[in-house]
This record gives sequence, structure tokens and C-alpha cells, in this order.
Amino acid sequence: MLKATLEQWRMFKAVVDAGGFNQAAQQVHKSQSSVHHAVQKLENGLGITLFTNDGRKVKLTPAGKLMLRRANTLLEEAHKLEAVAASLHHGTETELKVAVDIIFPPTVLYNVLHCVSQNFPLLRIELMESVLSGANALLKAAEVDIAISPFPLESGFSEQLCEIEFIAVAHPEHPLHHLNRTISIEDLKSHRQIVVRDSSSEGKVDAGWLSADQRWTVSHLRTSIDILSQGMGFAWLPVAFIRPQLDQGLLKPLPLKSHGVRKAMLYLLFEDGDRLGPAARAFIGELRYQTMQLPTADGINVGSAP
Repeated sequence: MLKATLEQWRMFKAVVDAGGFNQAAQQVHKSQSSVHHAVQKLENGLGITLFTNDGRKVKLTPAGKLMLRRANTLLEEAHKLEAVAASLHHGTETELKVAVDIIFPPTVLYNVLHCVSQNFPLLRIELMESVLSGANALLKAAEVDIAISPFPLESGFSEQLCEIEFIAVAHPEHPLHHLNRTISIEDLKSHRQIVVRDSSSEGKVDAGWLSADQRWTVSHLRTSIDILSQGMGFAWLPVAFIRPQLDQGLLKPLPLKSHGVRKAMLYLLFEDGDRLGPAARAFIGELRYQTMQLPTADGINVGSAP
């Protein structure tokens, strides 16, 4: 027979998170005596001391620290179990939350969303655009069901989805194009680079070449494209996003000796497949199908200048 209940473990964690019994009682909407009693029964049942007093706050003992790591796993799994049961009870979900890195081809995304909405007309879809590690952070915080990200998960499900091609570009009248020769990475250092900021609130990631003496950091890819189209810098941008600007002559590939073309893998991510409902599974299936139709190369000529 188990010596501790799930509720006792939940009260234990509440005390840790709040820093004391009174604070925990306020957060879980229970009396201080009931929270204290639950933790005391937990200690008595296990035969260990979990807390010591530290002024007005409580402090974990070494045994308490070990138990906290195990309790976090236990409570997380219990939450997942309840979520799976809720999904089975309700059948088709009413809402689908998806985090998508902004470099993912928008036309593909819109086609996927349209197909899913046709099959599930009452489904509410919330799309969260992210940059770099932002999608992973949203998935980790359980704010989305599915993510498309440049980074795989350390745990959970990660599947290679598609490869995105980037090219180094600037306005045709940018000084780098007036060198009238093949340029090197060294040539770029004295010119302004435009980069897009990681949207994660913590553990931000820098990606790509970032050695320019001048750098402007923006929050969205569209801002970067606008700045470059006005001749105010250079950047590596996804080919799928800048085809109109390339066709209109607003942007031109830089004739770099090397590294003019770069590629980044995007991954399909979710934490627990058992928690996904029929609409989420339909989204994943359509996403896989649509990305399989993508060309393997974008066919942009980035050869040397004459």
C-alpha cells in the first residue's frame, strides 16, 4: 500500500514553490493547518524530514531536495494522465494551439490550417509565431500542443520536417554590391547586419554569422526584409520569404566566396502523442504531407559578380 497520496505530494510542492506554509495555503486556497497536516502526514509516512525552519520561511532538507525531484516527475505524469483522460472524454478537441517558427513557409502553413479547418469546422486554432528557441519554450510551458522549431526536444517527440534555405542578400545599390567582385566574410564585418531576435523569454539563442561591427536586431522577419529593401543592411534570409523582393529587384544575392547559402532544419515537436486529439493528429498528418511536396532546393543563383 502506498504511504503517500498524490494530494500530499501536491501540498509538499506547493510549500516549496511558495516558500512557506502560509503562502502555500493562499495559493492552493486551503487553510494553513490543512497544508501543514498534509506535509506532516507525508513525513510521518515516509519516515523522513522534508523541511527545516529558516526564519519565516522553510528550507528543504537534503532528503527533501531529492524527494522534490521525484515529486515533480510524479505530479507532471499525473497531470498528463488527467489530460489524456480529458481528451478521451471529450472526443474531438475544441481548440488547437500551434507554435511555428517564422522561417517556416507561410503558404504551406496556411494550406495545412485550411485543410484541418475544413475537416473540423468548429475547431478554434491559435497560432503563435516564434523565433529560434521560442517554439520550444512555448511547448515546454504547455502553452501550445504542437511546435515547429529549428531545435529538437531533449525529451518528447522530435521529427525532421523540412530544410529551409537561406541566402545572404542586400539591396542592389548596397555598397557591398558596388565592390564589383566576389566578396568574403571579412568584407561583411564593416557593414550593418540585420538579425531577428529570439522570441524565448529565457535561454535565448544566437544563430548564424554575427560578426558584423554594426548590428540591428528586430523582432520579426518582415521588419528585416523592409530594412534591407531600403538599402540599410544585409542579412541571411529564407528564400521562400523574399522571392517577391528578388523578382522585383529590391533584394539581390551577395556574391560571397562561401557561406552565401545556408540551410536550417525545422522539426515537428510535441510532448506526448497520447494527449493529442483527432484534430491535432490531422494537423500533423497534413503538415507531413504538405512539407513532402516542398522542393529540395530553391534554385537561387548566388554566383560571383562579373
